[in-house]
Amino acid sequence: MAHSHTHPGSADLHADVSVRPSVASDAPALGRIQAQAWRSAHAGTLPVTALNDLDEDDLARAWRSAITSPPSAKHRMLTACDGPTVVGFAALAPAPGTEETGEVVALEVDPEHVRAGHGSRLLAACTDILRKTGASHVRAWTIEGDQVRADFLTTAGLEPIGVRRVLDVAGSQVREEAWSALL
Repeated sequence: MAHSHTHPGSADLHADVSVRPSVASDAPALGRIQAQAWRSAHAGTLPVTALNDLDEDDLARAWRSAITSPPSAKHRMLTACDGPTVVGFAALAPAPGTEETGEVVALEVDPEHVRAGHGSRLLAACTDILRKTGASHVRAWTIEGDQVRADFLTTAGLEPIGVRRVLDVAGSQVREEAWSALL
C-alpha cells in the first residue's frame, strides 16, 4: 500500500485519519455533511419534504453556534478528518434528567466516506470524553427503520433499552428508539 507524505515540519503534514475537537471553520462542512448524510440514510425513514428542505447554511450556522457557544462544558463537538478533509462529526451532550449518561445527539459521516472507520472513531472519541467527565453510560437514538444505524450501534456494543420517543418532523411523526451501553 503506497502512502504519500510531506516532509516533517511541513504545514501540509496531516494524520491519515483522525478525530479532533471541532473548530468554527468546520461548520460549513458539518452542515453539508449532515444534509448529505440525512438525504442518503433517511430517504425511506424521514418525510421527503423534510429532506428536501434541509438547508446546509442553516445547519452550518447551528453547528457553528454549538462549537463556539456550547450550553455547558459537557457539550462537545468532534470532527473526523481524512487527511485535511473534514468527513464527519459528532455532537455530545449530557442526557436529559441524568448526570450518569452522555448522549450522542448527532453522528454523521459524509456518504462518500462511510465504511472507512470514521463513525467508529467518532463514537470511540465520544465514549473517551464521557469516561473522563464521569459518565457511566452512553446513549444514542435511531430512527425506526434505520437498520444501518442499528447495526452500527450493535457492533459498537450498544443495545436498545426499550425507551422510545416520537418527534414531529415536517408534520409527520417519526419514531426513535434509545440505545445505550455501560462505559
